[in-house]
Amino acid sequence: MPHTPGGDQPVVELPAGRLRGAIEGGVAVFRAVPYAAPPVGDLRWRPAGPHPGWSGTRDATGDGPSAPQMYQEGGDPVLGGHGSPPFDEDCLTLNVWTPATDDARRPVLVWIHGGGFVSGSGSLPGYSGETFARHGDLVVVSVNYRIGPLGYLYLGEDEASGEDGGKGTGQAEGAPAAPGGNFWLTDQLAALRWVKENIASFGGDPECITVAGQSGGAVSTAALAGHPRAQGLIRRVILQSPPFGLDLPGPDAYRERTAAYLELAGAEDAAHLRALPWQQLIAAGAGLFARTTRWGYWPTPFLPVIDGVTLQRHPAQALLHGAAKDIDVMLGWTREEAAFGFALDEGYAAATREQVTDRITETFGAEVAADVYAAYAHARPGARPADVLMDLITDELFRVPAVRVAEARAESGRPVWAYQFDLPTPAYEGRLAAAHCLELPFVFDNFDQWSHAPFLAGLDPAVRDGLAHTMHRAWIAFVRTGDPNHPQMPQWRPYDAPERTTMRFDAVVSALGDLAGASRLLHGAARTSVQPSAPLI
Repeated sequence: MPHTPGGDQPVVELPAGRLRGAIEGGVAVFRAVPYAAPPVGDLRWRPAGPHPGWSGTRDATGDGPSAPQMYQEGGDPVLGGHGSPPFDEDCLTLNVWTPATDDARRPVLVWIHGGGFVSGSGSLPGYSGETFARHGDLVVVSVNYRIGPLGYLYLGEDEASGEDGGKGTGQAEGAPAAPGGNFWLTDQLAALRWVKENIASFGGDPECITVAGQSGGAVSTAALAGHPRAQGLIRRVILQSPPFGLDLPGPDAYRERTAAYLELAGAEDAAHLRALPWQQLIAAGAGLFARTTRWGYWPTPFLPVIDGVTLQRHPAQALLHGAAKDIDVMLGWTREEAAFGFALDEGYAAATREQVTDRITETFGAEVAADVYAAYAHARPGARPADVLMDLITDELFRVPAVRVAEARAESGRPVWAYQFDLPTPAYEGRLAAAHCLELPFVFDNFDQWSHAPFLAGLDPAVRDGLAHTMHRAWIAFVRTGDPNHPQMPQWRPYDAPERTTMRFDAVVSALGDLAGASRLLHGAARTSVQPSAPLI
């Protein structure tokens, strides 16, 4: 949405050109700042390349378009929408909030939005960096990047690289030839380099950058943390509800999905796809949902691809190797993550014990499936089969894989700060409980920017605001020092053996030992990645 500039308009000089921003809420804001060349025309499905710059003074007081994505008029029943027009392929921009454009060298927070790899925008009001900048004396950056088919479709080496091996395609000089996948990652790497090179002009410290993301954005954050081209660019990461249980495909596994997408788009090959309007590409992506959905699994029509070039390993594993080993890490999950996608679905509400037991069998095997069902049912008295299913999905996709990362980091001597968000929302008669995404307005402490979100209905204002203050200040402390402790909360120790301290954020905030222990032990013998790349129908 457009933002009306105040009387005082800050100006910064960058190598690419001059920017004029605005003062909002007492902080300087620069919106729709280009960080890479527009990925349009022949640059569609090419790695992000440098922006050519501009002459004169560029107005940076209004949001630019968000990445093309599906849009539902009136929003969805949980978030109320996660991206709204205008949409355009020329979307590789970022927003910057800063207390002042001076030489104070403030810590920097870079926010990467989630959205199941198909929705979202760094320009959403709920992701405004204003509160972090004002309360924490931070410089905050939010990033728009390619999502859906434009960011995650895998095309294969030849189609994306071209005969020149990627030269002349907008690819950064010296970068490897494009493998045909993970264009979202090339965008984010370009944004991170932009921050490193330019943030001092906004009062930020290029040597103190924290990258944070939620859901798909947390997967991105982990991938960046362990990426060789991000070596030395990131000091800390915050991973909110990372779906590390996703089984990410390699090139061969992804090709079946790409073939189905081509069929849905009515295209023969990548060249044909490049000639289609983006609206047709997004519509074909909607069709891919139906082709890739399996009962009892979170739908993910588009996924990162482990291509061996832009992404060498699963992002969860990336946190344990190379560039990420010495980075400070905070990660957590909500108690009922899966309620976001399943609790309001009447089809799942009618699930039978037999259906859920069959679903459990796919992870644990038939021999123990009944015992696993019983363990979940005993842990949640009065549980329906649907409740058992949602707890299973939460564990498989979010909680247990995150705990495994924490365990591995602790074993290596680099423990993480772990948390679980437990405060349930009263919305929809309490069916959503502490669902996926519910912690976001608490972290940003900006409920006025979430008035459109149905999942916040009924929260007690005193509890809501008190918990938001505690969480928001913990995130600020971590960005500034690498330690989330502050005087207004109980002591929070890193997750390490044998204590496995996990902070529980609820109406009563408390640090507990091995909070996820039951899930950790139950899934001890299950495989690390449990969300399959769904077979095509």
